[in-house]
Amino acid sequence: MYDVIVVGARCAGSPTAMLLARKGYRVLLVDKTTFPSDTVSAHYIQQSGVVQLKRWGLLDKLVDSGCPPIQRATFNFFGSVVLTAWGLSVEGVAEGYGPRRTVIDKILVDAAVEAGVELREGFVLQEVCMDGDRVTGIRGRTSSRSTVTEKARIVIGSDGKNSLVARSVRAPEYNTIPSLGCYYYSYWSGVPMEGAELYTLDNRIVVACPTNDNLLSIFIGWPNREFHKVRTDIEGNFLATLDLIPELAERVRSGKREEPYYGTGHVPNFFRKPYGNGWALVGDAGCHKDPILAQGMKDAFLSAELLANAIDIGLSGRKPLNEALAEYERQRNEAIMPQYKRACERATFEPASPEAMRLLAALQGNQREIDRFWAVEAGTVPIQDFYSPENIQRIMGAAAVGVG
Repeated sequence: MYDVIVVGARCAGSPTAMLLARKGYRVLLVDKTTFPSDTVSAHYIQQSGVVQLKRWGLLDKLVDSGCPPIQRATFNFFGSVVLTAWGLSVEGVAEGYGPRRTVIDKILVDAAVEAGVELREGFVLQEVCMDGDRVTGIRGRTSSRSTVTEKARIVIGSDGKNSLVARSVRAPEYNTIPSLGCYYYSYWSGVPMEGAELYTLDNRIVVACPTNDNLLSIFIGWPNREFHKVRTDIEGNFLATLDLIPELAERVRSGKREEPYYGTGHVPNFFRKPYGNGWALVGDAGCHKDPILAQGMKDAFLSAELLANAIDIGLSGRKPLNEALAEYERQRNEAIMPQYKRACERATFEPASPEAMRLLAALQGNQREIDRFWAVEAGTVPIQDFYSPENIQRIMGAAAVGVG
């Protein structure tokens, strides 16, 4: 019998398993795929997520993968306001990274195994085992096609937004919002770029970021109401959107697309109650949101750490397990909800308000506040600090007298 079984071994499941194994628990980690493998997903690690990788001793492995650090980002708002921000150093980290999922997920899986986790790849979950209303384990098909049942004190679902674990336990959803955006992306070689570039257009967003193997990843988002139109001619719609940014389009056309287009219009927004009798949820299984602000991997790392701590408190007897897990839900929601709301607002693709445009215009020339503006997205400056009435007044006042 295991202390913990984790279903799903990507950017929430592997860290959760790793952290629990490091605390001395017997952990089984299963996934239907094998690693390295890709997945349709945004893949940018905001700076606060990179700080966690450093704390876990994994940042050097990401650096060694050849993924370039993102130390600056240029934001272009409707062609009228352009801001270039630099990362603010936190715990010696001043950059984000945009790794391929084939790279970062393998780093995380390997770290879990190195911590003592038992990994079973190619494992297809068939059933969550119950004793009354209590989850007791899982049943599934192994890579050798035999059916096995494994028991644990707690089963963690880290199996994505369509989580079978969540469905099996009927985890309640709340703060649910239907799909707002749709997204496609691919990878190009031979396109020069320093840092990341983000373009906000009318009913469009374009994000370009260097990644592994000297490639540039380019993501484009449209309102979800355009999904069926976009998917009928993905390349035509993709290139037509790039043509709205002539300088970027010229650079992209000087390079070569190396892979197919990937994407989806199924981007639900929800929180789920992340725990119950013998079970817990982490990552996209517990909370999923539109990727427009690129918060998913950062939040997966944070939730993994919060959940591992809560399970340790409960299984060690310092508190009743469900009491510790209730605190995990509170901490998760407190940390994620503000950006969840912002992501859902941005993903409507509604035009920026006059007040928002005035604030963005006022930031020009004020490098300190431009850097803090990016740091909100990076998770190193709280939203309420930057957007407080007092700070906005300071920014507007400095712009009025021409002080950066």
